[in-house]
Amino acid sequence: MAEEDLIELKFRLFDGTDIGPIKYKPSTTVQSLKEFVISRWPQDKDIAPRTINDVKLINAGKILDNHQTIAESRVPVGELPSGLITMHVVVRPPVSGKNDEKQLAEARKQNRCGCTIL
Repeated sequence: MAEEDLIELKFRLFDGTDIGPIKYKPSTTVQSLKEFVISRWPQDKDIAPRTINDVKLINAGKILDNHQTIAESRVPVGELPSGLITMHVVVRPPVSGKNDEKQLAEARKQNRCGCTIL
């Protein structure tokens, strides 16, 4: 495969830091990209994904499906064929237990504003 057939990607994390850029074959799946992102995740971050289901990749405003390839997920309008593509990485927050949900609901009730606008 020629060097120009590869697609160059970088991954922008929620705090503005980047992973990459790295060149990939157009046949690479989104699932493989997520595995790469998890393996290269910076150790100093408080929020870190555990599995690929905790990570969402967004390209041109679309959340990418795990079974899509890079070629299928590209948006051809306005992109240069040899340009760098930035994919945004969103991490799903950890799921809290039932006790945490009850405490959160009670805190919301206690924090209600008692103001009246006349």
